[in-house]
Amino acid sequence: MTDENAFRQQGFPDAIKQLEPYSGRFEAFRLSGRGCDVYFASYPAGTEIEPHSHDTENHGLITLGALILIVDGKETRVPAGSWYHIPAGQIHAARFEEDTEEIELWFAS
Repeated sequence: MTDENAFRQQGFPDAIKQLEPYSGRFEAFRLSGRGCDVYFASYPAGTEIEPHSHDTENHGLITLGALILIVDGKETRVPAGSWYHIPAGQIHAARFEEDTEEIELWFAS
């Protein structure tokens, strides 16, 4: 028998931390591809991101912690292990009550 926890890792692997740093509203490492950029993002507890929109179609997977996503005044809690989607042009905001990490895909629209 193997200990299934032996294969689990907290935080992003060192190989991801070697990717290009992203400087914007949050801390991340960026992997660029044709038609899609992938961001490995970290948000310390207490982080708030003001209302904004993107010209990209965004999909994200929370890998640690939780995202509080605010769209049209409605808050949705997105816990670790869950995906979310934000259509291009959708005004949204976010906050993080606990340390959170995610993998976010920004598709050209």
